[in-house]
Amino acid sequence: MADLPHLPGHIAIIMDGNGRWARSRFLPRAEGHRQGVLALERVVEASVRLGIRALTVFAFSSENWRRPAAEVAALMKIFATALARWEEPLLKAGVSIRIIGDRNAFSEDLQRAIDHAEKATAPGNRMHLNIAANYGGRWDALQAAQAATAAGDLTLEGIEKRLSAHDDGEVDLLIRTGGERRISNFLLWQAAYAELYFTDTLWPDFDAAALDDALNWYIGRERRFGMTSEQLRQIG
Repeated sequence: MADLPHLPGHIAIIMDGNGRWARSRFLPRAEGHRQGVLALERVVEASVRLGIRALTVFAFSSENWRRPAAEVAALMKIFATALARWEEPLLKAGVSIRIIGDRNAFSEDLQRAIDHAEKATAPGNRMHLNIAANYGGRWDALQAAQAATAAGDLTLEGIEKRLSAHDDGEVDLLIRTGGERRISNFLLWQAAYAELYFTDTLWPDFDAAALDDALNWYIGRERRFGMTSEQLRQIG
């Protein structure tokens, strides 16, 4: 990829299309999810190489519990297996992993796997990898507001610093694969000023080249944050 003048510091991705990828190949949906894990590994490698500071991916929404029980069970098994497999390579790459969302609905075994992966990769300071699981943007804002209220700090700043992954700041670029044009209750607060990039590519087919396409689109955007183009030019 050509040298990029202003890469996003924080990228968020809605990884959509695993089931459709599998169906188009007459494969079980679980195989689509397994291939989706491999796609995530490719994107993590590319993001580290490019110097991205934080990557947050939507793995399992709070609404996904409505899916068939067999598919949910397969997803949980794939998740636990991936966490164990990732620990050593992420640590070597300098990537710390964090699971954001309400963990209470997960099995005790999965919660232990999450805790272990987070502790094992905690020294990583090259990139933060946040995996949103049993997550919803409204839930995130609500729990932050409740915590802020309990602390007597019900302000915009008080809520913001209690959001999941608050230390990674606002999202600069939000990517959704799979052809849908919505953000599906993902990082609603943090993505308030994000650039939204939608692609028809199904998630298992997403790779470093597809990420390059998204980044090249991003650097062509003018991010004004309420200002005019003239004001931005004056700032420099």
